[in-house]
Amino acid sequence: MKRKILFILALYTVNIFVFAQYSSGALFPVGTTGVSVKLETTPSLVTLTLAGPSNSYLGLGAGDVGMATGADGFIYNSASTTDYTFNGVGNTPSADAIQDWTIISNTVSGSTRTIVATRSLTGSAGDTTIPNAAGNLDVFVARGNETMNLSYHGGANRDYATLPMSLDPTLATGEVKADPTKYIMYPNPATETVHFKNIDLIKSIDLYETTGRKVKTLKWKEGYIDTSDLKPGNYYLEITLKDGTITYEKLIKQ
Repeated sequence: MKRKILFILALYTVNIFVFAQYSSGALFPVGTTGVSVKLETTPSLVTLTLAGPSNSYLGLGAGDVGMATGADGFIYNSASTTDYTFNGVGNTPSADAIQDWTIISNTVSGSTRTIVATRSLTGSAGDTTIPNAAGNLDVFVARGNETMNLSYHGGANRDYATLPMSLDPTLATGEVKADPTKYIMYPNPATETVHFKNIDLIKSIDLYETTGRKVKTLKWKEGYIDTSDLKPGNYYLEITLKDGTITYEKLIKQ
């Protein structure tokens, strides 16, 4: 019995390290920008939470060199793209050819917008790899000057921060933390399939072109829908939940 208990404890310890997940803690206010940020990592994913004024674009960059040429960034703005590469101070960032970030939550409470987005730790070419490990991560943030369009943010609306990533035992289970009352759609952009976490909450999914023409009602099995027959482009999903709520998601087919 003693050996069995020791084996179970050892196995539990191994699992904690194999599935270790790290967090920067609560939302971290960055200077006086009005923007707060939080990062969480798993062995395969990074989850970004970014909060700030609902009437402004919200941006996060990797590193401590600001908008230097080649720096990697996430910007929630009026465009459909969120994955960007900076082109130097004073120049408009360029949207990456491959959009790795998937927004899983976009909520507004009062005058504050909170964005939750995920991507793989490595992203694509040109993206900054985020380690699933303890340590400090240097970032910089900026927000629009009461505009959602990419434009000069103003000196008071940007600042730098160092996020202390540490082991979060409450997340060390090998599973991505998810709200059981909400569905999560991924990946987006998509090629062959789009998966849904908590798909049992969904009653129906209708696919529309950007012109407003309904293409079809999508069928799903085993938690995903087949998008292999769609032509590359932008679409909208009208998702009706079993509680009667209707939500809309933009789908990018590659």
